[in-house]
Formats: sequence, structure tokens, C-alpha cells
Amino acid sequence: MLQISADVDQSNALLHTDATRGVSPIPQSESGLLTVTAEPYFSVSDVAMALEGPAYDREGNLFFVDIYGGRVLRLSCDNELTAVFTDVSLRPAGIAIHKDGTIFVAGVGDFAAGRVVAINPDGSNPRDIVPASAGFVPDDLIFDSLGGFYFTDFKGSPGQPSGGVYYVAPDFETITPVLRNMAASNGVTLSPNGTVLWSTEFGAGRLHRVELKDATTFSHFGWTVPYHFTGRAPDSMRTDAEGNVYVAMYTQGRIMAFSPNGVPIGQILMPGRDDNHFLKTTSLAFIPGSNEVRIVAQDEVGRGRAMIFRAKAFARGATLFSHQ
Repeated sequence: MLQISADVDQSNALLHTDATRGVSPIPQSESGLLTVTAEPYFSVSDVAMALEGPAYDREGNLFFVDIYGGRVLRLSCDNELTAVFTDVSLRPAGIAIHKDGTIFVAGVGDFAAGRVVAINPDGSNPRDIVPASAGFVPDDLIFDSLGGFYFTDFKGSPGQPSGGVYYVAPDFETITPVLRNMAASNGVTLSPNGTVLWSTEFGAGRLHRVELKDATTFSHFGWTVPYHFTGRAPDSMRTDAEGNVYVAMYTQGRIMAFSPNGVPIGQILMPGRDDNHFLKTTSLAFIPGSNEVRIVAQDEVGRGRAMIFRAKAFARGATLFSHQ
């Protein structure tokens, strides 16, 4: 008969270390990456608030969104915070600023049908660019050199991948699929010269890299998945002037940095992440002409706060076409 000892030899037990604390420990394969820790910059809220979509205008104002409050917020150069637009039904999730100053806002709506809305910098004159009737769930967007823009369709699941990346022509009349069959396509960005399109697949944990022949077609062997993420979940993304890509990791409290070919090369950690604070890190923005980034994150543990953090990246931000 099997005898079960009442005493357990602790030398033969799984015991937590600093590397395994928290609900989102850094995977061992990524623990050796060049690592820095972000610093608090601006407190947006003392209660939990889902922040997303940071983008700078030419005057140095930082725009970002409060998703479930339906607000587009502006943090001025002297750190005055105001709401410039509110539409709760839109549930805004991403922002891109056109070269003429118009703010384009992607909204997931009810997660069945959302919209892309354009507003003036002061929040006036809202108009639908991609209407709800089109059936997309727009989550993020970026302009190209022609004045058109790519947006992600945050639909689908790993079992039914129905999302993707779409291109809206400069006249805002034609919408063309670029990538399909994705499980909740989330972030989207372009290389500094506009020839490489990047996207994150939230539901499947994948990083997509696409070499473009033109705005809507990719070259032979040009679509690759250079990285599969561990844990939840790749969110929004930005590029720097060297072509490096920065991906916000939702529920991991960090930003991962990748080389122009999709090899992980660094990470920015949120303070307190090992104790499960500020894990909902969703997006970032480069201060124009600088290697300094602003990162938006939500803390649902303890007090439950929403903050903007700051850190420095490998290189200055890419001069993306919306700011030319």
C-alpha cells in the first residue's frame, strides 16, 4: 500500500523567486533583454480608467482616449488636461493625426460595429469616415505618405479569425483589405520609409511584418510572422527612426522593442509590475523629434489608477507621415 508522508521536502518543491512573482512574470526567453523602467509622468485618474491611443500634434499637445468614457483627451504642453470630444457609443481606442491637424479616431463601438470618426483639433465637427454600417470594429490606425490610412479590425477569435488590416484610400471613399483572417487585429504601424506594415494579433499573440509593393499589396514572401508572444497580449505599437518597433503588452505592464526584422531587443517595464500594478499597458507615443516616449497604462490593483509614464527608446520617433 502506498504510504504518503506528512512531511514535504521543501528542497523538492516549486518555490517562487523574483522571476516568478506576479500574474505576468517575464518569460525566461525575454528576461535577458536590455531593460529599463519607466517613470511616472502624469496622473490621469485616481480610479481605474482604460486609456489608449496617445498621439502628439505639431504644437506638442498629447491626445489620447478614455475608451469606456467615450472621451478624447488633450494634455497640453503645460500639462493641462481637458476633454475635447465625448461620444460614449464610439468607445474610442486609437488616434492618428492627419497632416492638416484633423484628428482621426478609431472606435470599437459595441465590438460588433464601430466607426472611424474625424474631428477638428478642438473636438468640433465630428464626421464619420468609416461608418458603423461598414461592419468593422476599428481599433487603431496610421496614415501613409499618400494621405490614406490603415486601420485594424478588432474582430474574431483564435477559433474564428475574422479580423484584419484594411486600407482607406486618400479620398476616404475606398476600403481595401490588406491582411485577413486575423484574431482581433489590434496595433498597426509603418516603417519610417512606409514600405513595411506591422500589426499585432491580440487574440493569437502574433507579430505580423508585411513588405509592401504598394498601399494594398505585399511582395512575394513579404508577409511573415517573426514573433509569437508568450502570455497576454500584444496591443498597440509605434516605430522609431531606425525602424525598431515597440509593442505595448496588455496585462504584462511592459513595452517590448523589436529590431526592423522582428527580433526582440529590449523592453520598458512599468514600475510596480511585479506586484501586479499598471499591467494594462496599452500604447505609447514618441515626443516628436525625440527618443522620449509617453506610455499610457491602467492599474486595476489596489487604488486602481490611470497614469502616463515616460521613458527613453533606442532612437527618436519615426517622422510618420501624419506629421509631415
